[in-house]
Amino acid sequence: MSVLVIDPNPGMRGSLQNMLVQSSITKIEFAVNASTAIKQVGKRSYDLILCEYDLDGGGGGGSDNGQDGQQLLEDMRHHKLIGLSTIFIMITSEGVYSKVVSAAELTPTDYILKPFTVDMLSGRINRAIERRAVFLPTYNLIAQGNLREAIRSAATGEATHPRHVADFARLRADMHVTLDELPQAEDIYSGILASKSIGWASLGLARVLFAQDKIEEAENVVTKLIEDNPKFMAAYDLLAKCHEMNGAAYRAQKILEEAVAISPHMVRRLRRLGEVALEAGDVVVAEKSFKQVVSRSKYSEFRDPEDHVKLVKTLLKKGDTNQAGSVIRDMEKSLRGNAAIDACKSISVALLHESAGNTSAAVTELNAAVAAVRLSKGLSSELKIDLARTCLSNRLDNAAAEVMLTVMNDIDSDVSMQDAMSVFVKAGRPDLAEGMNSRLMTQVQELLDLAAEKGNMGDVKGAVQTLLEAQHMAPKNVQVMVALAKAILRQLEDLGWDHPLAETCNTQIDAIRKIDPANPLLPGLTEDYHSAQRKYGIST
Repeated sequence: MSVLVIDPNPGMRGSLQNMLVQSSITKIEFAVNASTAIKQVGKRSYDLILCEYDLDGGGGGGSDNGQDGQQLLEDMRHHKLIGLSTIFIMITSEGVYSKVVSAAELTPTDYILKPFTVDMLSGRINRAIERRAVFLPTYNLIAQGNLREAIRSAATGEATHPRHVADFARLRADMHVTLDELPQAEDIYSGILASKSIGWASLGLARVLFAQDKIEEAENVVTKLIEDNPKFMAAYDLLAKCHEMNGAAYRAQKILEEAVAISPHMVRRLRRLGEVALEAGDVVVAEKSFKQVVSRSKYSEFRDPEDHVKLVKTLLKKGDTNQAGSVIRDMEKSLRGNAAIDACKSISVALLHESAGNTSAAVTELNAAVAAVRLSKGLSSELKIDLARTCLSNRLDNAAAEVMLTVMNDIDSDVSMQDAMSVFVKAGRPDLAEGMNSRLMTQVQELLDLAAEKGNMGDVKGAVQTLLEAQHMAPKNVQVMVALAKAILRQLEDLGWDHPLAETCNTQIDAIRKIDPANPLLPGLTEDYHSAQRKYGIST
């Protein structure tokens, strides 16, 4: 067992080490706060993490000198630093435990209350290890990206481990969701709920209904879930989304306010509350929320400079230019070092100049922001789209088009070409939308040509990556789908089976079948895919 102990108190670290050694666990490393823990987890994986909830050492569960254990777990889960097989045990005092558990938020593997004996700690760890052993074959397949085999493994687990039937079914449903097989996931969740009311199954059902645009059904399920279990926090987030989809921003805001009142430490929920409140026109709640986000994220390794931009925007909407200027100065002092931060600074300063009527100064900063966006990584599509809109309002047409092209060229962006075009149409510039479409199609053709060139030179991986970029820009282009499926099949043939890539290939073939069922290349692609499966023993 490899163990990471996260605790600011040297006496407690020593005590835990002694207890672990008495339990025959000697491969132990230490972290004194959330920041060092994130760095260590980023370098290697651990079987077990023992984390003190009160990481500031003040006894009150606060985070004056850094994150608390819950905020750390939120970052680790969100950024996928710990996998399903990692055992995470939170160490808490009784008072803190009652607050944390009552919120049913980000549940770790287990809690252990202070004070505790070596036998108590050893018993909890052994119980967690025994449970993990049952699921480990399925977890390993998921980690490899072999979701089809993992689904079969989970089904076998249901048959051989009756105590864990529901948990294996949950894994199967989650994997079907990942594969975008929403009806199958819906059937699993519904089957579980037919025999027993379980909160996570109700939430899972509501989520797949929402994903299938069955908004009213999803809202009914999640409303009932909150009535039955008012502390099931993720249900509030989904209910707020349902209200947003129905155009009821104010109702969404009130739901999120309820959730924050119950569980006030979740940074991502606070951020969403600020965004929804701003959309609903409630600058008071938006300001309070974004200030809390900026404050609570101060010690996070994943601090997001966009939070400062949102706070500046809110303060300017309120008419408070002095505070907006203070936020910008704080950003300049406490955040520095990359193009994304430079972009956020320039956008914030441009908004401040724009509010003061200093058009020429605003234009200068907007041009600087566009230049920084060109070099940046990690900025959200929402921020870039807002920047494009601001450029359009200041008659910077080329700058707006350039920013939107960075959105479309970002393979991780979920913004469709139609979404990008609508930005210009809504701004009263359909001519720019037509020009953008033409430029995108030119880029797609250039990517197709480049992929063909890479393929001819034997760079099969490079060809696939280039075609994935083209597919992102033109997701419904049959020519791109065919080229991508062919390239993946060649990579599978030359370099061996790759589960995630094979799933992508299968998805492309299914999409071609739906869009162009008479395509003459479809039978050959289908047969080549099945042939590759047979070659590597994936299918008989």
